[in-house]
Amino acid sequence: MQFDRKKLSNNQLINLYEQILLPRLIEEKMLILLRQNKISKWFSGIGQEAISVGSAAALQNDEYILPMHRNLGVFTTREIPLSRLFSQFQGKMKGFTKGRDRSFHFGTNEFHIVGMISHLGPQLGVADGIALANKLSGENKATLVFSGDGGSSEGDFHEALNVAAVWDLPVIFMIENNGYGLSTPSNEQFKFKNFVDKGPGYGMEAIKVDGNNILDVYHAVDTAAKKMRKNPKPILIEAMTFRMRGHEEASGTKYVPQELFDKWAKKDPVDNYEQFLLKEKIISQEEINELRASIKAEINKGLKLAGEDVYPEVSTEQQVADLFLPNNTKPIAPKSDKKSPKRYVDAISDGLKQSFEKYPELVIMGQDVADYGGVFKITEGFIDKFGKDRIRNTPLCESAIIGIGLGMSIKKQKSVIEMQFADFVTCGFNQIVNNLAKSHYRWGQNADVVVRMPTGAGVAAGPFHSQSNEAWFFHTPGLKIVFPSNPYEAKGLLAAAIEDPNPVMYFEHKALYRSLTEEIPDDYYTIEIGKANIINEGTDITIITYGMGVHWAKEAMNDLSDLSVELIDLRTLLPWDTETVEKSILKTGKVLICNEDCLTGSISGEIAAWISENCFEALDAPVMREGSLDTPVPFNADLEQNFLPKERIKTKLKKLAEY
Repeated sequence: MQFDRKKLSNNQLINLYEQILLPRLIEEKMLILLRQNKISKWFSGIGQEAISVGSAAALQNDEYILPMHRNLGVFTTREIPLSRLFSQFQGKMKGFTKGRDRSFHFGTNEFHIVGMISHLGPQLGVADGIALANKLSGENKATLVFSGDGGSSEGDFHEALNVAAVWDLPVIFMIENNGYGLSTPSNEQFKFKNFVDKGPGYGMEAIKVDGNNILDVYHAVDTAAKKMRKNPKPILIEAMTFRMRGHEEASGTKYVPQELFDKWAKKDPVDNYEQFLLKEKIISQEEINELRASIKAEINKGLKLAGEDVYPEVSTEQQVADLFLPNNTKPIAPKSDKKSPKRYVDAISDGLKQSFEKYPELVIMGQDVADYGGVFKITEGFIDKFGKDRIRNTPLCESAIIGIGLGMSIKKQKSVIEMQFADFVTCGFNQIVNNLAKSHYRWGQNADVVVRMPTGAGVAAGPFHSQSNEAWFFHTPGLKIVFPSNPYEAKGLLAAAIEDPNPVMYFEHKALYRSLTEEIPDDYYTIEIGKANIINEGTDITIITYGMGVHWAKEAMNDLSDLSVELIDLRTLLPWDTETVEKSILKTGKVLICNEDCLTGSISGEIAAWISENCFEALDAPVMREGSLDTPVPFNADLEQNFLPKERIKTKLKKLAEY
């Protein structure tokens, strides 16, 4: 192995040796602790340390790195106190996740690191978001994100590289090519020979380096970072390396031919660099021995401090304080009484526009939202007022764009992500439920992202443009869900969602866009998230609904005018307003819960269960529900009307009244 020091001083070379030796000695200790059952799992990076250390050492300390589970050297090179790392590994309170996640599944803004989630690929989109925020704010910074050769098979890899190239984002995509994705060899993962062959296809520079040579890695990352600080563009670096232990310790290595271990053992990154330093008389064996002893003492000290740390109390997990970043904003009333008629679609556009005026850091991203103004024309004219940097057309890549929203949050920027249709959110589902929703709970990083969801049937759009899919997210702690039923709420709840520093799924019904108009305030205002609205007071029956269900309920009430019905519009589905619901049921004793979603597995089931458990003694009849048929949404207009619960709501209301 040939080492080219270039212009690095002796002190810099020795410092790199200290940095690469530290994770190796920590790993050796962790393997002992694993056998002693003092840690539960370990993903070894032995043999790959040069990539982690060389990359981290080449970047500025305030430039973000997004490592994976074999990148211990990133965390140690950023000088995270070992006691905190060891507490993290052992699931203790002083770890970065308070025992809620393991090993390197955490981030820390203090040290400019964003750790992985187990799905691997989503990290790449988050890196794009950090880089976009840097670019928009004029910070000349690079961002580096790791991917293994196996993880590159995920769609997120393509999406993130494609967006980075199209948007000229200053991201270094570091591909650790160790030849295996767990047990699957490269020839069963992909047909190309090297990842550098992919670079030209994306329109980006691609470099291949010896991943076991710390100086080669250092110089490659240093050169790439300096380039993109001056001229923002992504660069792909492929680091050729080998994993000397199993994917994780329990998996073993029987699937790897012994000759590969023999070959790569000779290329050990720590031993070879050490021999280079000795040969060049940059360091002596005595100094190496002293350094090893010093590092081992530091490791033992860190373990001792971590040993004094405590495990989390189970009782604290009954609280939801860490699920969300506290939102201290109170509802904002309009400054004047001036009102004007606005359609539902205009109210959404108005709330979005005024939010852009209030928050200069706010960006909207989505397909066709720029010059075209979005397929529903909600952002029409926004480019003229706010410019293309903030009104961003995206490729067809929902996952990467949602990940970018989280990355921008890390840099304290707000974003609205428009799903062209709510149905398309499936392509970004993982980012929402596993990244946005869990980020604050796991390591205290809020996701200041609103996902706009044009939803609902009644417009003869068929199975893939008509679904009511709010229940998919209702089951996910860490998300908020709002669903306005009229123009006033559409504007106020969207503004409130953008003000809220947590992830909000904002559902807007397509059939209401241009069919519903009302006088609403011209000024900016917000409506409290989590508070239901009593549209009509009554004493006989309570109807609980939201979205289009509100209008169906009103029609049923008009047809059955002899009934005294209390109509509750939930408005917020998560968290939903249990207090308002309970008070109403204590008064009426009968309840009908309606939603447009298919009945089985819908939100109405959870609300019905809660009422049965908490209001049973006040009930004078069974809790009744109504929703759409348990089929996909049909295209034919007659079939679609039969699918929807509009007429069945009237029938069910009569049945409940007669009970």
